Amino acid sequence: MVDVRHRTTVVDGHRLAYREAGPADAPVLVLLHGYPTSSRMFRHLIPALADRYHVVAPDHLGFGRSDAPPVEEFTYTFDALADLTRGLLAQLGVTRYAIYVQDYGAPIGWRLALRDPSAITAIISQNGNAYDDGFVPDFWAPVRAYGAAPGPDTEGPVRGALRLEAIRWQYLHGVADPELVDPDTWAQDHAEISRPGQERLQLALFADYRTNPPLYPALHAYFRASGVPLLAVWGAEDEIFGPDGARAFARDLPDAEIHLVEGGGHFLLESHLDLVAGYVRGFLGRALTSTRARPTGTDRLAV
Repeated sequence: MVDVRHRTTVVDGHRLAYREAGPADAPVLVLLHGYPTSSRMFRHLIPALADRYHVVAPDHLGFGRSDAPPVEEFTYTFDALADLTRGLLAQLGVTRYAIYVQDYGAPIGWRLALRDPSAITAIISQNGNAYDDGFVPDFWAPVRAYGAAPGPDTEGPVRGALRLEAIRWQYLHGVADPELVDPDTWAQDHAEISRPGQERLQLALFADYRTNPPLYPALHAYFRASGVPLLAVWGAEDEIFGPDGARAFARDLPDAEIHLVEGGGHFLLESHLDLVAGYVRGFLGRALTSTRARPTGTDRLAV
């Protein structure tokens, strides 16, 4: 059994919650969750990895048990969420780490990699886009319209993403055996994003999503220059980020490991935990062994 600690700390005046497990001197893996959930999405994955890795899984500001200041007090952008994540890792003394990104966690992770490329030892993307490929047009058209012109004329369709049925759909669409997915997942997520002030902060992030695709050319250049080890493990039936988003990594990282999981959707860990954990353990075992051969300077947690 692995002990998982549920902790909080203050970064730039904001309380951030995070889960932490694993040996203090082990290679570090940072898990970055997506919308509309929290580090809770990794509740079963953490024990499956923490025997071998030091795992840190924060709740982004506005999500889970982290603070959710009103939009009048905090400007919700992906840049700002990446800044807070970077501050959290600095407090924890983490200087070298692998990242596991999903959905919103991807643009946060990409910003961390672009700001400090030498810190990243490996990348796992689970339904987290880094290319225009894979954006399912029917899903993303309202988000793009709102990002281009936020206001009453475009707000209605994106506001629908806050409804219980929309969150339930995110968990169940494309899943071959929906009975494997715990209904508490979407019920808890909906309860948390229904708290006072949540609607406006989530709308702010919907609007800010437009800033993510413009980062892609620099991200692709980073992939090519670094050759960073990358695993893409993807629910093949995801109708938010389709499987072309996983295949696209091979354009800039020819050695990328890509697995499309049939019968899996957007929240793949809910239906295929053991399969994903096996891919991740095998990949990190290979990738971090290779990474150890690279010069790492004096980083305390170099892997």
